[in-house]
Amino acid sequence: MNSDAIALVVAVFGGLLLIIACQRLLRARFFAAGGSALAGLLLLAGAGLFFVVSLNLHTYARLTFERPVAEIVFEAKGPQRFRATLTEMPGGEMQIFMLAGDEWQLDARVLKWRGWANLLGLDAQYRLERVSGRYRDLEQERHDERTVYALSENPGIDMWLLSTQYPRWLPFVDAVYGSATYMPMADGARFQVSITQSGLIARPLNAAAETVTKGMMPAKTES
Repeated sequence: MNSDAIALVVAVFGGLLLIIACQRLLRARFFAAGGSALAGLLLLAGAGLFFVVSLNLHTYARLTFERPVAEIVFEAKGPQRFRATLTEMPGGEMQIFMLAGDEWQLDARVLKWRGWANLLGLDAQYRLERVSGRYRDLEQERHDERTVYALSENPGIDMWLLSTQYPRWLPFVDAVYGSATYMPMADGARFQVSITQSGLIARPLNAAAETVTKGMMPAKTES
């Protein structure tokens, strides 16, 4: 049973209790009606809260084993400037970014669960967060143009933020962590990014990517 179904079941029970409360009120059973109404309202409020949390979790994807999450290919557009085409997997959504620097970096968030949360089907989940350009030179990294792009929205209640700020309130959250991978950029280089239980891994997919990754040549640029 997924989180949406759980929220629906709780909401149905809450609605039934409100109907029972109305019936008892018509029979002048005021105390019993009040108890049923209170219980029904609490269940509906809980269902609403669960739905809002579920809305945020839908921005994550399930992680049960190593799986490819993105491919990224580069085209040089100038000194330390590259056009990056990022294709998210398995959906195939494609985005194009202009990245400045010598290297690219992809960041993700990971949520892992424990206990009854696993029984409800909440496998470890991940969400790609951002893609950015990096400079090898530290002074450039501090002072030159920074290019950073968000890859996902954050609707609903942010479970990541809650679990880091109030860990005692969320005992079913086993761990939350960020993961990032970065590689050199080069003209024509193509990389595949996979995610495992330990984080992101980037692998070269063609000769250009393999060459620049091994450090056999600097990243190519066009004037």
